[in-house]
Amino acid sequence: MSQEGTGLGEQALNKAVEIGLSSQLDEVENLEVQVKTDPFKLMSGEIESVSIEGDGLVMNNDLRAEELTVNTGKISINPLSAAFGKIELNHPTDADAQVVLKEEDINRAFNSEFLREKLQNLEVNINGQPTTINTKRVDFRLPGDQKVALTADIILSQTNEEKKIEFTATPRKSPDGYSVLLEDVQYSEGKDLSPDLTKTLLEKANELLDLRNFELEGMSLRLKALDVQAGKMNLQAEAHVEQFPSE
Repeated sequence: MSQEGTGLGEQALNKAVEIGLSSQLDEVENLEVQVKTDPFKLMSGEIESVSIEGDGLVMNNDLRAEELTVNTGKISINPLSAAFGKIELNHPTDADAQVVLKEEDINRAFNSEFLREKLQNLEVNINGQPTTINTKRVDFRLPGDQKVALTADIILSQTNEEKKIEFTATPRKSPDGYSVLLEDVQYSEGKDLSPDLTKTLLEKANELLDLRNFELEGMSLRLKALDVQAGKMNLQAEAHVEQFPSE
């Protein structure tokens, strides 16, 4: 991050928050923190804004966010802590946040060992008969037009027969604002297989698309709106910040 035009106090706070955030991530390609203030305001405990921009962040369950941004307005902090390079909020603050997820990253997480294990030895009913199935592969796609598409290749344990289920669904904000729910399922193949299997796949998708997967320490996220485009999903959220991490 360029430090041109940035005061020494701002630089120290920027670096401290960057280090604190990085320590919470499994991987990060780029992370920039920009604290805007001036020496006199900082001495009185006032910061004009804090901006966090991260690219390629890998967090819980091997789920990667293409982008994560958080932007606050004016905040009040402890000036003594600021002198030691730490942002200590006098009271919690709300901020605007955005998470951008790419199709390939969601698809990779769906086929990670963590989720694959949960999609094995599933007890479902097919044509009224209890059956055990194993999921061979799940293909998650974002075709555009505010839709999500899921294809699953499964194996019937009793007969070793391979089957396929394929459907589209419409993503919507969950009532509690924490997650994205997939609703209005439309089958193109495998409708006769099992509602139980579809339910399980939708539940696992909801687990992945839960904003709590992207929360940092001292910060909670609530979904306000989502925009599903071809190849990516944009999640607009409100962040409730109780503290900023520091080194």
